[in-house]
Amino acid sequence: MKIKSPESLGNMAADVERRIRQPQPLCQLMGSIMQPLPQASPGQFRQAAQSNRTVRPQPGQTVPGRVSQSQPWQTVSRREVSAGDSVSPGEILRKGQKLSLMRENPNLTAVEVSLGWRVQNPACDMDASAFLLGSNGKVVGDEWFVFYGQTSSPDGSVVHHGERGGTGEETLSIDLKKLHPSVKRIVFILTIHEALRQRLNFGMVSDAYIQVRDGRMGKGILRFRLDEYYSNVISMVVGELYEKNGEWRFNAVGNGVDRDLEGLCGLYGVQVE
Repeated sequence: MKIKSPESLGNMAADVERRIRQPQPLCQLMGSIMQPLPQASPGQFRQAAQSNRTVRPQPGQTVPGRVSQSQPWQTVSRREVSAGDSVSPGEILRKGQKLSLMRENPNLTAVEVSLGWRVQNPACDMDASAFLLGSNGKVVGDEWFVFYGQTSSPDGSVVHHGERGGTGEETLSIDLKKLHPSVKRIVFILTIHEALRQRLNFGMVSDAYIQVRDGRMGKGILRFRLDEYYSNVISMVVGELYEKNGEWRFNAVGNGVDRDLEGLCGLYGVQVE
């Protein structure tokens, strides 16, 4: 290292003192160390906020995106939510499995049932419906069939809320306190509108599922996804709620039938004029 002479050091000190006394921008005084900050347009701020946002859930809510239970909030990347995504799906069932709805909540009084799907053929117009059956496996009356054309059961216990904004998911709510004592089973069906006339079938459908949530708390109780799709099937018995020993349970059925909605009405005892 070359050692500067006292004269050189004195000259440097005088030069620094002169620069300080002269009014000049700080960035010039510091040379290339400090640079002016770039200006961002409002549009760039909006784009940045959308691509990486901060999500703060309500107490007890889980945020999609693998948020740790120990963290009150976390920054998650934006993503498209596909049909059937849920905050808390609950117990994952397979075909033939049964589950008590009241295992976690013995005082359960209402449930929300959602049925969803994807279609490979856009001509497939899917519909969800429910048959309210007695102990003989038939509807307790012709009006005890809830679908898009009859959106409530006679006692008001089962209500069809239709599709949620083009998401490919239809929801029904069930108030167990209002349910008529003669109803022992509620069967949930997926059908393809005018499947026979248009030659449509479940081989053109995928990712169909049913999900049951606590109707008061919104917490997921169970979820069942179908994994069998056949070209000779035009309707699907997805699952059913049934009463046993004073409690309501769910049965993951997942059986396809070669009947349209009118044919299913005949199967369950609904007189179609």
